[in-house]
Amino acid sequence: MKILLFFTILSSPGLSYGNARSDGDSLSVVFWNLENFFDYVDGGTGESDKEFSSMGSRHWTKKRFYAKCDAVAKAILWIGERYGRMPDLIGLAEIENRGVLTKLLHSTLLRKYDYAVIHHDSGDRRGIDAAILYRKSSMTLESVSVKTPEHEGEKMATRDILHAGMCLADSCRLDFIVNHHPSKYGGEKESRGRREAAMMTLKELADSLGNENVIAMGDFNDTPDASSFGIIDGTLVNLGRTLHERGEGTIRYEGKWDLIDMFMVSPRLSANAVMEVCRIPFLMTWERKHPGEKPLRTYSGPKYIGGVSDHCPIILKIYH
Repeated sequence: MKILLFFTILSSPGLSYGNARSDGDSLSVVFWNLENFFDYVDGGTGESDKEFSSMGSRHWTKKRFYAKCDAVAKAILWIGERYGRMPDLIGLAEIENRGVLTKLLHSTLLRKYDYAVIHHDSGDRRGIDAAILYRKSSMTLESVSVKTPEHEGEKMATRDILHAGMCLADSCRLDFIVNHHPSKYGGEKESRGRREAAMMTLKELADSLGNENVIAMGDFNDTPDASSFGIIDGTLVNLGRTLHERGEGTIRYEGKWDLIDMFMVSPRLSANAVMEVCRIPFLMTWERKHPGEKPLRTYSGPKYIGGVSDHCPIILKIYH
């Protein structure tokens, strides 16, 4: 699954959506699950690494890899143009390794910007991790930590939860937490305990920070009405609930939109926070079986179709 987020802090509540100022009064963040963003080399680290290689079953070649890099960069540049400035921080999921992000930054127009990489190898069986890109001119990295969810007394072989503490130019501290919780593989009921364990880990991490400016984001593999979100009540406010109740979503399955990517923020931030789903036109495709648009994936089954992700971006605005 994937995830994308765009987060903006603006000094003036009168500024309209899509017209964010390009000066120092705003902060923009994008989060995106990039769905199997592997390099094209079999590094011998697992079946997924082998599958997504030049000689693997997906025939994931150098050309296809760099085409995805270009599409990701184009989308980020589009967001920068649409919202008035390039993102100051980009949260990512389903990243194979640090080298993938280094290639993304160096091979595309993103090289014009001063992005730095935060990445940590997790114990996930598929070899995918959460990561962050941030602009060094916008914020200073103060701390990085990762938490591995535990279930029934044992650490899970899943994506670690990534935390980065950032200091802005005005000395304001923001804590960003990137999540990619366990999927429903094996059945919703059978896998529920693993997602609840991940949510408990998120709650414990957020509580431990001692900061009123916490922004959690991610692909939670559950919609906001799932029981697991009750765990976070009192610690973070789920901004996706209203959108879910309106029938909006970030992924489309059999003609139905589901919202599984969302933002949760500290209660102090929630009163002035707005979350929306963003659909970038060139990342959408028409579905014939269930008429309507859906995100364009890199593969449809075993067939390469050249998209980026099966998730739409989500956008968060927070006004002072």
